[in-house]
Amino acid sequence: MDHFEKDLVDALKDVVEAGNWQCVGDKSKFKSPCTKFYSDDGEHIVLVHTKNDQFWAMDSSCPHEGGPLEQGDIEDLGNGKLALICPWHYFDFSLETGSSSTGLQNQVYDVRVLDGKVYINTQSTLSLCPIPATKITHQDSLPVEITSSENTLCMWATKILHTADPQEKVSLTKIVQENWDSGKITETGEASPPAQPNRKDSLTVVEPGKIKRGKGGTLASRIALLHSLANIEQWAIDLSWDVIARFSTFRLSNGEPLPRQFFDDFVKVAGDEAKHYQLLEQRIMELGSFFGALPVHNGLWQSATDTSHDLLARLAIVHMVHEARGLDVHPQTLSRFAAQGDTSSVKVLEVIYADEITHVAAGLRWFTYICSKEGRDSLKTFHELVKLHFKGFLKPPFNTEGRRTAGMTEEWYVPLVKPSSSLQKTS
Repeated sequence: MDHFEKDLVDALKDVVEAGNWQCVGDKSKFKSPCTKFYSDDGEHIVLVHTKNDQFWAMDSSCPHEGGPLEQGDIEDLGNGKLALICPWHYFDFSLETGSSSTGLQNQVYDVRVLDGKVYINTQSTLSLCPIPATKITHQDSLPVEITSSENTLCMWATKILHTADPQEKVSLTKIVQENWDSGKITETGEASPPAQPNRKDSLTVVEPGKIKRGKGGTLASRIALLHSLANIEQWAIDLSWDVIARFSTFRLSNGEPLPRQFFDDFVKVAGDEAKHYQLLEQRIMELGSFFGALPVHNGLWQSATDTSHDLLARLAIVHMVHEARGLDVHPQTLSRFAAQGDTSSVKVLEVIYADEITHVAAGLRWFTYICSKEGRDSLKTFHELVKLHFKGFLKPPFNTEGRRTAGMTEEWYVPLVKPSSSLQKTS
């Protein structure tokens, strides 16, 4: 019998050595419910150790907006199946399949315990410490310190970025949009935008993982989700004005400046985002709360910081990755409100969705314009920039219809899905 057990162990060891199994340490080390492992390909993994002494593994980045799943809670969904809950927007992900009741899907990995050691089946190299990565800057244009003139578009953009009160930010955005469209503001001008927009002192800003999670299917959870969306829209207003001010002096490789139509488009985007914030704030108040009643996080500004030196990267990451992801999650978000009979919120979300399609289209239009003018291959450049500036891979499900309406066909994003993915199909 002892000989049989030894042969079995030896055989299992051979399987481990021959496959993609990676030993991550002794089982005794993993007493915490969640342990994050850093991956050399940027697709980090969270190892989950449940109370019944089982181990599970999945990507540590929430496929919605990149929330840190390693900081989430583990919950029984009521059917005996355990799920890891994203601390940002409370989406649940089955430990067994990676599927979510929201319709999203996360990558899961097989885990085995052998001779007291934990193994994860992945082609990537894993480490408990961040793996250094070297970033190559793209594009020769760098930010230049410049001063603003009176009554130019960039002067007003900078003023709005410095405005902390969201209602005042919305009002100023509408005024500037009207004045730009009517010709009362004629010059683009130059300005130095702040490193980060101002926020009201009364707003409770916390680390993304410290935002408390509410229970699903309740009025409180609907308010929490609308509050989260309002926070996103406030940042979206700032992102629009930042791209105007930060890249007003951008020159193509042939020395040409950006045409006026570029600024027309992003003034419109800023106006749309202001409208979205106002609609969401009004709906939150109708439900008995107000914006600022719940904590928010500033994680959404990180992409702006990471791409502050490169207009193509900004268009790729903010508009063609993050805003396109907003199109992907719209059907599931809409269905959550519709299932609770909240038709007023559904109408707000439908308005936002229709506008966001045009925002993705604007990002795509100017990305391809710049690439065409500079003789670049648009698809190749996009794929390179996403791999450089976006952590991990793009994840299905994709809203192919919404993306196609925006002009983003599958060749733009399918090559950025993880190779040899073993994602489980959702029903």
